[in-house]
Amino acid sequence: MFTGSIVALVTPFKNGEVDFKKLGELIEFHVREGTTAISPCGTTGESPTLSHEEHEKVIAEVVQRVQGRIPVIAGTGSNNTQEALRLTKFAQKAGADGALVITPYYNRPTQEGLYRHFKALAEETDIPIVLYNVPSRTGVSISPETVARLAEFKNIVAIKEASGSLDQVSAILGLCDITVLSGEDSLILPILSIGGKGVVSVVANIVPRETSAMISSFFNGDMETARKAHHRLYPLTKAMFIETNPIPVKTAMRILGRLNGELRLPLCEMTEANKRQLTKALDDYGLL
Repeated sequence: MFTGSIVALVTPFKNGEVDFKKLGELIEFHVREGTTAISPCGTTGESPTLSHEEHEKVIAEVVQRVQGRIPVIAGTGSNNTQEALRLTKFAQKAGADGALVITPYYNRPTQEGLYRHFKALAEETDIPIVLYNVPSRTGVSISPETVARLAEFKNIVAIKEASGSLDQVSAILGLCDITVLSGEDSLILPILSIGGKGVVSVVANIVPRETSAMISSFFNGDMETARKAHHRLYPLTKAMFIETNPIPVKTAMRILGRLNGELRLPLCEMTEANKRQLTKALDDYGLL
């Protein structure tokens, strides 16, 4: 159901508050630039520092402004199953097309606990669910076998795989036919080549048209164009993670004049050395 270049949308702030005017501008930018779908309130959207009220307002605002032109996959995860269920139900009620649900973080559940967590969401909502595996942030990785068990639920339709492991992706696709989306921008093309269907992308905040075009080239059978796009994009994708995401991407958007770059503590501005490295990557790509 969800394929192509799905942007992991940043949340714009102004003087400590969510900047809904800028949020609307970013949405129009992505629709215009060919982004396949929008995913607000994920890690890149600084969901850990959004209040519950802000989280719901951002989801509702994105759905309202998109107006059905492209799918909205709202971040609704939590390490509290009841809270994740509440947010997922809200996203469904608000009209989101899907829910991106991270594996519970910090409390490090077992594989059976992970299964029961997502099972509860699948059984108590009808919205399509995208599992989100990012062990570097959560401290736990959902196993391919658990993914296969969860894929039996009709509304668990995809997984955002951000383990950085092609073995993990291969194992998942060998066990079930769930849609796999890359959660690592530098691995978009490799994951497509073994059966992935797209990406939930950080770098698409910067170069949405180019990210989407690379994926389209792959699916159109133009491997040479896709390969060249991958190698050109690769240094920029790595620059997006020289510090904790979304610090680099918001800084890049500020450098490009698209955003004020404001973050919420405990995230803070980049070091000057890393900022120079980021600026060089933007310049080398031809954005400056």
